[in-house]
Amino acid sequence: MSRFGDLGGKLYRGEASYDFVGRRRLWYGVTLLLVVVSLAGLGIRGLFMGIEFQGGAVFTTPPAVEMSAEEARETALETSGNEARVQELGNGALRIQVTGLDTEQSERTRTALADELGLETQKLDTELVGPSWGDQMSSKAIQGLAVFIVLVSIYLAVAFEWRMAVGAMVALMHDLIVTIGVYAIVGFEVTPGTVVGILTILSYSLYDTVVVFDKVKEKTQGVLKQNRHTYGELANLGINATVVRSVNTSVVALLPVAALLFIGTGLLGGGMLKDISLSLFIGLTAGTFSSIFIATPVLVDLRLREPEIKAHDRRVLAKRAKGGTDGTDGESAEETDDTRETVPDARSGGDGAGGVPAPAASAAGAPASGGPAPQRPRPPASRGGRGRGRPSGRRR
Repeated sequence: MSRFGDLGGKLYRGEASYDFVGRRRLWYGVTLLLVVVSLAGLGIRGLFMGIEFQGGAVFTTPPAVEMSAEEARETALETSGNEARVQELGNGALRIQVTGLDTEQSERTRTALADELGLETQKLDTELVGPSWGDQMSSKAIQGLAVFIVLVSIYLAVAFEWRMAVGAMVALMHDLIVTIGVYAIVGFEVTPGTVVGILTILSYSLYDTVVVFDKVKEKTQGVLKQNRHTYGELANLGINATVVRSVNTSVVALLPVAALLFIGTGLLGGGMLKDISLSLFIGLTAGTFSSIFIATPVLVDLRLREPEIKAHDRRVLAKRAKGGTDGTDGESAEETDDTRETVPDARSGGDGAGGVPAPAASAAGAPASGGPAPQRPRPPASRGGRGRGRPSGRRR
């Protein structure tokens, strides 16, 4: 077995443990930093929405054209007055995207690009997208995201509890903000493929969070019936039991996504493949972090506000301080006292109900109280049969 697999087995069995819950303030700080940086990038740079959302025109040149991306960008800017985004495709063609163009501006830009390339206008493929269709796409995407979040919240509140639903939604918002923030900071284009990828990673993040919550629920189910561990310690055991599984699942999912992103995009060019794989790669990484370091710590903080959980944890910590460093000595002492109360002494004459049965009197008549045993009478000497006994008056 590999070292990582052996570590996973130890974490699952509780033989090794990392204090994820105890260090939750550190994870909150990291989360807050990521969210602030993402929101700052979103506010300063904004999102570059594709033509599907803003409207505009896309010009695709024939393969192996003698025009650089910079020349195409300058030509489109001089003609239309708008910034153009130029992408080199795998076959040597150029994909020139200019947002905010109407039909007349699109025709002028197409003619200028064709003249610069020395081609006929008809040989330059043009796709025109109206702004009204982009508005419909934006509204549908927002509606779909809102419905998704509401339905998931209801399911988690019914299947688990409302505190777990809150923890899952906090982790979900983290994934969403970080993914959008990376798009804004780096300047990636937002397309319908991006929306599909974001919805996919939100589903994956929730799946991973639900797996962790299921184990946490199992570990903390009888928390008030024991005095050995606090609620936070039992929840931490649940995270440790699933952390290796979460990491393995994420790595296995990221490998094909990375292949699509770095290999497929490089060989096949851009398009929907790049848009989906890019959002998946960012979101899967953020989702793995949030399901381990955010969701359960938020759940623990919410549960620690309950009076019964507070009282239980105080009892556990007080007993631990009194009986030992890890609560073992205190628990053993309590179990010993309980045993002495429930198991009767054999010398008390009890009948052994619920404890050790009292010893029964021996067949010889020995009393259970332990006095001296009476002398057993000797059996009378047997008088033999005919003529074998000594006659009383016989002379020698």
